[in-house]
Amino acid sequence: MTKTIGIFILLICSLFAAAQSSKIVVAKDGSGNYATVQSAINAVPVNNTKPVNIFIKKGIYKEVITIEAGKNFITITGEDKENTILTYDNHSGTVTPQGDTLNTRNCASFFLYANDFHAEHISFENNAGFNAGQAVAMRIEGTRASFKDCKFLGFQDVLFLSGNAVQHYFEHCYIEGTTDFIFGAATALFSKCHIHSKKNSHVTAASTTANVPYGFVFLDCKLTADAGVDKVSLGRPWRPASSVTYINCWLDKHIIPEGWNNWKNPANEATVRYAEYNSSGPGANAAARATWSRQLSAEEAKRYTLKNIFGDWKVVRSEL
Repeated sequence: MTKTIGIFILLICSLFAAAQSSKIVVAKDGSGNYATVQSAINAVPVNNTKPVNIFIKKGIYKEVITIEAGKNFITITGEDKENTILTYDNHSGTVTPQGDTLNTRNCASFFLYANDFHAEHISFENNAGFNAGQAVAMRIEGTRASFKDCKFLGFQDVLFLSGNAVQHYFEHCYIEGTTDFIFGAATALFSKCHIHSKKNSHVTAASTTANVPYGFVFLDCKLTADAGVDKVSLGRPWRPASSVTYINCWLDKHIIPEGWNNWKNPANEATVRYAEYNSSGPGANAAARATWSRQLSAEEAKRYTLKNIFGDWKVVRSEL
């Protein structure tokens, strides 16, 4: 009887310790708690209210990952962003084994429907290829997602910030793609990020609604391109009230003099909210910018604060 009670107490203690421990380790070689990222996500309860930390060891994890709504307060950290890669190769037009044809909304490598997510030191990739068409690496529908020192890799439609008026923050991230590779209806601040174009096309395709004051804001970012890429716009409007602002950004020579594109619809010029402040580099050309875009005054630029953009959300950040 005493021995049974002792075993029971040890079991309770071990369960308590596990409950107190918030770290889950994912490793392809079997040295962690799970061998796939999705299996670690599956272990998080729906309607979660406590922080859960998932550490992912180096490796290429080829899997479609979904964090469903209610699995909130998850942080995933990679061992390092260059060698910890979450990837898949779905794209628009792919026919599933069930006979369904994928489109932009359901072809992502990583789907995030939960709130209060954070990621560091990890790469999110869709490697369907240059000619695959829409091939999303990350689709975010939940709100208050933040990323630090992460990479988003792919070609067309890489980073889909699909939730209407939800809020996201990116710090020291690298984002590359071809066409509309940062797109959607969210409010998102990109701080000190590197934005790299791989084709003559468009960086953003915001679909901000008219009642949302801030769409995509790029602060202290660097925009570059592959060799031979020399005709890229800062953005084109997926919806008429598209809002995109670049503040204190360095633009290489691939950015076209007019800066922006109206998506072959002159009516958009009366409704879009496209602006710059203090752009520098070979692609900065305030005098030649489209007349329907704006150059902010110093006083206007000062209004782009975390408080004004995000309200009461205290973003996970190291420098702002």
